[in-house]
Amino acid sequence: MFSGIIEALGKVELIEHEGSNVHFTVSSPVSDESYIDQSIAHDGACLTVVKKESGKHVVTAIKETIDLTNLGAWKEGSLVNIERCVVANQRMDGHFVQGHVDTVGKCINIEQLDGSWYYQFSFDPSFAKLIVSKGSITVNGISLTVIDPGKNHFKVGIIPYTHEHTNFKDLEIGSPVNLEFDILGKYIQRNLKF
Repeated sequence: MFSGIIEALGKVELIEHEGSNVHFTVSSPVSDESYIDQSIAHDGACLTVVKKESGKHVVTAIKETIDLTNLGAWKEGSLVNIERCVVANQRMDGHFVQGHVDTVGKCINIEQLDGSWYYQFSFDPSFAKLIVSKGSITVNGISLTVIDPGKNHFKVGIIPYTHEHTNFKDLEIGSPVNLEFDILGKYIQRNLKF
């Protein structure tokens, strides 16, 4: 379980293919504190640490993960948002995040304001029932508040701190992003079907 509060930026140092699996070597400020078999969210996708090196950790993604997330667009040098799982004795900032990416969205507009930004993202309209104004959403692992949701798009507001300390600063029009919709909305939608 994660909170969507990013701990660090990691850098993809090496990408290795083995059959349909892809191994990513990531350097980050928390890599030395990680351990084998630990779950760490990378751009919101929960991945298991399979190997450690000095200042780096290695995670493996299977084909389904590559197909359903933005990991296939990563390159060596890409910056990724890193969050380790929530510790039970701390305050719960953000919202409940599973690290299970629902879909890949696309950045369709960036509006620079005087000191902050609006980012707009498109997504498959089949997910429209899971998003509400002022509700929570996870974009590349970051817990954010939905602004102006439509049938296939929404906006989020980004403050300077978030812009500087996450990979939002690298997003451009057309950039793919991992989206995880609020788990509470998923359970409500499922119960309404029965």
